Amino acid sequence: MTTQIKKTKSKKEDSLSLTKKLTKKLLDYLGSTSKVDVKKDEQNDAMVVDIQAGEDAGLLIGNRGRTLNDIQAILGMIYKRRSGEWKRIVVDVSGWREKETGRLNELAQQTAERVKATGESQPLYNLSPSQRRTVHMALADEPNIQTESHGEGEERYLLVSLKK
Repeated sequence: MTTQIKKTKSKKEDSLSLTKKLTKKLLDYLGSTSKVDVKKDEQNDAMVVDIQAGEDAGLLIGNRGRTLNDIQAILGMIYKRRSGEWKRIVVDVSGWREKETGRLNELAQQTAERVKATGESQPLYNLSPSQRRTVHMALADEPNIQTESHGEGEERYLLVSLKK
């Protein structure tokens, strides 16, 4: 039994150290000397990569977080290839994701208030899948509000409306 616990612990530590090593190597290729910290998020069964980027933050985040999302996707693919297992990896640069989540929650609440005040449905365009999910989750407990995604691909948008 103790051997199994040690194996699990060392595997966890190995996955964290591998992720940190891969992230540092990727940042080296990008010409960044940012500091990297990797933690396990037990609640969401993910590894969280926190990059303290300093002057490189804008470069690593990119327009509306696109570069950050690309770095996250690349790390996930490299990790799977190296380890043989898929693991959810969430990358944050200088606290950007937390700020973005706060901004989206505020947008969701403002949109819900507008819907309640006017009675008219409000579309939210140009959101990525993860941004739409954040808005869905932010309004999930609103008793009189519902959210639905409509459209396909790049044309997909979120509709916030009163519950019928």
